[in-house]
Amino acid sequence: MRSRNGSCSSSFSTYSIIFLLFYSSVIFADEYLISYRYFVKNSALYNETLDVSKAMKKCSGKPYDSLSIEIKDTHNLKQILLQNKEKFTYFLNKIGFYITNEELTYNGNHVARTIITLKTTCFKVDFNDNFVTISPLK
Repeated sequence: MRSRNGSCSSSFSTYSIIFLLFYSSVIFADEYLISYRYFVKNSALYNETLDVSKAMKKCSGKPYDSLSIEIKDTHNLKQILLQNKEKFTYFLNKIGFYITNEELTYNGNHVARTIITLKTTCFKVDFNDNFVTISPLK
């Protein structure tokens, strides 16, 4: 904003830069829908599925917990999560899984099935230069 003598006021621009830097993770973060399913049959991994897609509509809710993962060479969220699978599954354990366990015995054969599921959840994802921050919305 210019005053009558032509000088520029720096207070407005300084506050706007601080505002943008402070809230850049909230403003520029993308929202992704992530679902995860881990299927174990007779103590052996039978199937594992990770689905990641960018949200078409804005998700409602506030981010409540976050996970930071270092980025090496890609900005593909699914590849990043698969490369850091142990860290991501530990994080999912903290925010909540659905576990289904079933044991059947017929004709002398024992079959045990365990399915661990994260239902489709909206996450706020912020890519920075060296890391990605993932926060579920509640």
